[in-house]
Amino acid sequence: MLNLVRTIQTVDAHTGGEPLRILVSGMPAVPGTGILDKRAWLKTHRDDLRQFLMNEPRGHADMYGAYLLPPTTPGADFGVIFIHNEGYSDMCGHGIIALGKVLVELGYVERTSPLTRIGFDAPAGFIEAFVEWDGQRAGKVTFKNVPAFIYLRDLEVQTPSFGRVRGDIVFGGAFYYYLNAEQAGLTVKPELVRSLIQLGAETKAAVMAQVKIQHPLEPGLDQLYGSIIDSAPNCAGVDQSNVCVFADREVDRSPTGTGTSGRAAQLFLRGQLPLGQTYVNGSIVGSKFEVKVAQAVKVGDFDGALTEVTGSAHIMGHHQWVLEELDPFPIGFFLR
Repeated sequence: MLNLVRTIQTVDAHTGGEPLRILVSGMPAVPGTGILDKRAWLKTHRDDLRQFLMNEPRGHADMYGAYLLPPTTPGADFGVIFIHNEGYSDMCGHGIIALGKVLVELGYVERTSPLTRIGFDAPAGFIEAFVEWDGQRAGKVTFKNVPAFIYLRDLEVQTPSFGRVRGDIVFGGAFYYYLNAEQAGLTVKPELVRSLIQLGAETKAAVMAQVKIQHPLEPGLDQLYGSIIDSAPNCAGVDQSNVCVFADREVDRSPTGTGTSGRAAQLFLRGQLPLGQTYVNGSIVGSKFEVKVAQAVKVGDFDGALTEVTGSAHIMGHHQWVLEELDPFPIGFFLR
């Protein structure tokens, strides 16, 4: 008979090819009044749970996940904390889309037609999602993101492998460095993923060495999450293709929800995307998100934008994960 020291259950889904492992049973009690407090406690006291779910042999270097918690603010239905190979995210658009699909499809929330509303307390702020429900199946998910803004324009950095490149630091729920791939002689295609990872890692390191980032309203949001590299479309029906390289050289297979939000805000604030016009962002594997700017806003002293991002997710499986007492890899390992 197995001697188990941990048993947890997850629902695994993907949004545009990017995984989301949702812990639905086995979450410990997490103290803290706000979602940032809870994230800090988990990071300090229970990071073993993140490693157990993300690392090999149960996960992999590009795994992504989410914890569902009780809400902490009025109007929210859930709190959510996102996890990945390096730690914890401030926000995750593909994760919100997958959560919306799972929660409605599996009946975790009261379903209403034609749209079911779900409010989330995320570390970056309050997120409102609307899930299509026709009485039988959950469809597309649209989420209203936290305000996005350009933090720093036309920042040039020197990279070891690609020379000098130029881009913008933009907040779309997390901070990213946005740059065009052509500067480095690249395009966003699957066969060039290793070079794109190198470009993303080098630009992230260069920006972090050169710029101290601080969100104007929230002291807990002060990290550059990754680099977003765009190019001409690699598939039909999109306005551009892009790839996000984030955390520890992790590659987003989806168009990146927060990245798409930031891209729309960047174009809008540069006068290249009209208010209310739909922009279609493509991923490195050809999946698509739609986005539009719904409203211009101020974020502290910065001009910003409220965006709405739409995408689709799909459920892949229901899993029960166990840990045997004598398992030599209780938190797994990270190997590339």
